[in-house]
Amino acid sequence: MTEVKICGLSTPESVDIAINAGATYLGFVIFNKSPRHVDIDRAKSLCAHVEGRAQSVILLVNPDDPLLDKVLTNIRPDILQLHGHETPDRIAEIKSCYPAPRIWKAIPVATEKDVSDARPYLSSRKADLVLFDAKPIKGSKALPGGNGLSFDWSILSQDNTTSTQLQRPFALAGGLTPKNVATAIKLIAPSIVDVSSGVESAPGIKDPALIESFIHAAKTAKQNL
Repeated sequence: MTEVKICGLSTPESVDIAINAGATYLGFVIFNKSPRHVDIDRAKSLCAHVEGRAQSVILLVNPDDPLLDKVLTNIRPDILQLHGHETPDRIAEIKSCYPAPRIWKAIPVATEKDVSDARPYLSSRKADLVLFDAKPIKGSKALPGGNGLSFDWSILSQDNTTSTQLQRPFALAGGLTPKNVATAIKLIAPSIVDVSSGVESAPGIKDPALIESFIHAAKTAKQNL
């Protein structure tokens, strides 16, 4: 069964709703430009609220060493999601300094070549998991993620040569909603589906009904693997 990550949460109430509905991963964004940004103290409190009930994920964008140190010594999330231009060598450096947590690397995707760009992150297991997200429109002021954009999921199909050369499992994000998540799961069978804007009533405001609907749709999708 496909696991679900609800990202961009900012309140204990939304965390409880996501967990009670069956989410495995809860994401908290520390990135000032995002409408879903939470500061380190809030992120620490939210991760503590998650502990023992689901997996906590802290999302960072091109973090420098001081920020990483603050996050990984104060919050200690289960997973660190890197959503910027972090290189494979940078991830290896982070892993050498901080044995925990696991590291997910977001790869922006629009074409098959973008999928191929994931290979260096998987060699020598520099990243524990790759998350394929829609590439922001060039020249736009869009954020690295959480833009409600999608891409041609078929380039991640197991019938696609580029995709089959990559290790699985992988996570899928970008433009997912309660209405289309089952289609995505049936088409490419991601291990994890990741949603943020698709379960919001406004940027940064999570809608309880949409969270529950999304998780139900993901959990009940029939996977023809």
